[in-house]
Amino acid sequence: MEAVTRTGRVLGVDLGARRIGVAVSDRSRTLASPHTVLARGPERAADHRALAAVARELDASTVVVGLPLSLSGREGPAARAVREEVDELRTALGPAFDVVVHDERFTTVVAERSLIEARMRREARRRVVDKVAAAVMLQSWLDGAATR
Repeated sequence: MEAVTRTGRVLGVDLGARRIGVAVSDRSRTLASPHTVLARGPERAADHRALAAVARELDASTVVVGLPLSLSGREGPAARAVREEVDELRTALGPAFDVVVHDERFTTVVAERSLIEARMRREARRRVVDKVAAAVMLQSWLDGAATR
């Protein structure tokens, strides 16, 4: 786990193949909330510029990216691809932001279940599940940060 020493809001990012879910913390870094879903474009650099714009707009200082570990906790091809993209994202964001990864296992399942319990229709769930999954992952990171 990377050390994060900054204060300020935290952006949670769920990097999907088609969409990027984005969540944000409150200023005290206590509560994560779903924020937006960005559609992936043909170039990752453009996606990273869009994430940087959201981070600046929300006055975030840290970006936490979900790492898709296997059920055993090992890093497979998907996790290695995310780590590669995180390196590119760090470059795009620059030194003003801490960028860390956090285990995102089961976040989409938890998000989907909570939306079903809220009686949200399938089409509506599809539009928001990525940002809700990002919030679930970010809340997990925030909860862990409180005990570090």
